[in-house]
Amino acid sequence: MINFIQNMVDALSLGSIYALVALGIGLLFGILRLINFAHGDLITIGGYSLIVPSADVTSQMLIGNWSWWTLLPSVCLIVVIVALLTDALVFRPLRRANATTLMIGSFALSYIIQNGLLLVYSSRAKAVDLWPSLNTQIELGAVRLPVLQLTTIGTTLVLMVALIAFLRGTRYGVQMRAAAEDFRMAQYLGVNGNFVIGMAFAVTGILATAVSLLYVTQTGSLSHTMGVPLALFGFVAVVIGGMGSLVGAVVGGFLVGILLVMLQAYLPADLRGFRDAFAFGILVLVLLGRPSGLLPSRNIIERV
Repeated sequence: MINFIQNMVDALSLGSIYALVALGIGLLFGILRLINFAHGDLITIGGYSLIVPSADVTSQMLIGNWSWWTLLPSVCLIVVIVALLTDALVFRPLRRANATTLMIGSFALSYIIQNGLLLVYSSRAKAVDLWPSLNTQIELGAVRLPVLQLTTIGTTLVLMVALIAFLRGTRYGVQMRAAAEDFRMAQYLGVNGNFVIGMAFAVTGILATAVSLLYVTQTGSLSHTMGVPLALFGFVAVVIGGMGSLVGAVVGGFLVGILLVMLQAYLPADLRGFRDAFAFGILVLVLLGRPSGLLPSRNIIERV
């Protein structure tokens, strides 16, 4: 029972990471019908912004040495600016292209960002010791709960509540929801399409920043491809939850996290190396039963 509780905390923590990634991917898909695989590279940029740009083997902290109340907005600003630049330089010129072209553009953008990081930082993974005070445990009887995992879960819940409040309680949030319902009609009603899309990219940058800092604190290392598997599992979570549904993206993210941790914990030792294969197999079975996802959006239409 104790092991199960600790495994569930780990599962919810990992699921929180995937839920935040899925929210970032799902938000853009809802408005643009864009599957942005470069979202994982925004996470990578957030991590590398913590250190001094250098190809040296050992990393030197830059922003990572600042106090958290200056570190958070600084990293967030960098990632949001990069997210807005990707929209202005890549996706805005492709605004009238079909979904396949947009997806190919996101792959190309991801490749460019990764190789740009290689030029500056080299291919060596770099160790980063961010917020070591979070790597402690709270003892509740016989159960030991890692502070970092609890912080990850709490941060995810706060961001989800904040996003819901923004989308439902602000003028710009309502405009984003209208654009997701029917982009062309929203424009006819006076919604500035480019502004709403830029705002969506900014929100995804904020979500990517949160994932980046939490993930780097957990792993303690940086690599130029660290965001790729996160984006992959985030995309899987979006598909499982239901394309276009933000609630579905969150549910899918937690489901993927729980499934991966539980398989790692309870599969026989000789099968744990095939954990991801088992996980994807189970997710395929879910899609066979629910091809449109667990909580599909009722407003999935062709992007115009």
